[in-house]
Amino acid sequence: MMEHFASSGEVFEWLSHFINMERGQKPKNFRLDRMKTLIELAGHPEKCAPSIHVAGSKGKGSVTGMLAAILTGAGYRVARYMSPHVIDIRERLCIGNSYFDEEIYVSAGNELRNITEALLPYTVKSWPTIASLFDSSEPSGSEPTFWELITLLFFLCARLAKCDVMVVETGMGGRLDSTNVLDPLVSVITIIELEHTNVLGNTIASISKEKAGIVKRNKPLILAKQCKEALEVFMKRTKRKNSQLIYLPDIAEISDIKVTETGTEFSLKIKDIPFQTSDPSKENLSACESLSIPIPGKVQAENAALAITAINTAFPQIDRDVIRNGLAALNIPGRFEKISEDPLFIIDGAHTPESLSLCIETFCSLYGEGGILLFGCAADKDVSAMAKIAHSHFAKIIITTPGTFKKSKPENMYKAFAKIAEQDKTHLVRKTSEAVKQAIVFAGSYFDKTSHKSASNQLFTAQRTQKEEEKFLPILGTGSFYLVSEIRKVILKL
Repeated sequence: MMEHFASSGEVFEWLSHFINMERGQKPKNFRLDRMKTLIELAGHPEKCAPSIHVAGSKGKGSVTGMLAAILTGAGYRVARYMSPHVIDIRERLCIGNSYFDEEIYVSAGNELRNITEALLPYTVKSWPTIASLFDSSEPSGSEPTFWELITLLFFLCARLAKCDVMVVETGMGGRLDSTNVLDPLVSVITIIELEHTNVLGNTIASISKEKAGIVKRNKPLILAKQCKEALEVFMKRTKRKNSQLIYLPDIAEISDIKVTETGTEFSLKIKDIPFQTSDPSKENLSACESLSIPIPGKVQAENAALAITAINTAFPQIDRDVIRNGLAALNIPGRFEKISEDPLFIIDGAHTPESLSLCIETFCSLYGEGGILLFGCAADKDVSAMAKIAHSHFAKIIITTPGTFKKSKPENMYKAFAKIAEQDKTHLVRKTSEAVKQAIVFAGSYFDKTSHKSASNQLFTAQRTQKEEEKFLPILGTGSFYLVSEIRKVILKL
């Protein structure tokens, strides 16, 4: 038997050697039976606490974070599972607003490795090559994937931490996603767009069918606004599963939306699902007013409405003041996050045409047209559609590589933007660190490491070449969470 892991870093390093669909690697089969085998060997840790399951094409990470924030504010020990990460891989597996304790990751990692080895006909001698030793002729099929194992790691962490509730985001799709071993209190599905078409299908209907796979018998579905094609799929699925369909446009009214640099304010009224109140002099209320989320964007009010409706359905005892305070305490990296004040630099993981459109709408409404766009996305994204959306709103566009985690084609991205943008407007800078520096040069500033300072909202200072009263152009870094992560790393080193 191998020595035990000594740190969470060793656990995640071990996991990185398995097939990882995030990196473009593919298992022999996209299936769920391997995951069912793993959880059975683990003693079904996915049943350690009640859960809420979240799927969708965009906004699911924000909804997951909001659910966890509200439940944490209500006093629950909440295990939260979401992806991808921006700063640290432990962001994917959290308790409340923090990482699990180090010993939880290590203990769960050792348990996971023991379970994995139990699938082998012999003891593994060299842990980095463990993935290659699985026998694909076994009933469970080909070797477990990174996704399956990190999902099981999360369930093991949640069980060891004695959590009260789990909030779980799907990785890809839903029907065959490794998280779909849950039997949740309620399922939540955000807006559906064309994505991962090589795996999920190339129509809205086919993708919706995959997402609808998380709906469980006799368990409610909270559904975001959908196009007709998608809505029909979800209506059929919930009818077949005898599940209540709670369609947000039919029951929720969002009003008084105000988007500022520091967040989004709005009010919410929900039909037939009253808000509890801690004030004994008042009856249960249909409205929750003066809500605030520390993430700018009209879409975040819609995401919050989904999360609040799910909370009111699964945990009706939570009152509106707890909901309000929970949302106000939300903290999710990489969601329209300001990482520099001077020049102003915003990062946002907008990786679909619709999410990019909403991101740019928010950016331009706050900071004006004609800023700098730093863009990079994975090879499987619809870059032509995103180029059409973005090109007219920026003075300069820099295309770069969104990290090395997923396959990308910077040259194709550049061609897609250069084809429709004005001459000399689009630039290809393959290395992300150089692309960030070039964006800041275009914004009107130059680096001066000798005057570097660190503050809560200013990661570096820039030496101006213009008059003091003149403003730098604002910068938006977007297109991929992996690019967002790389930009953050670069800025922190400047």
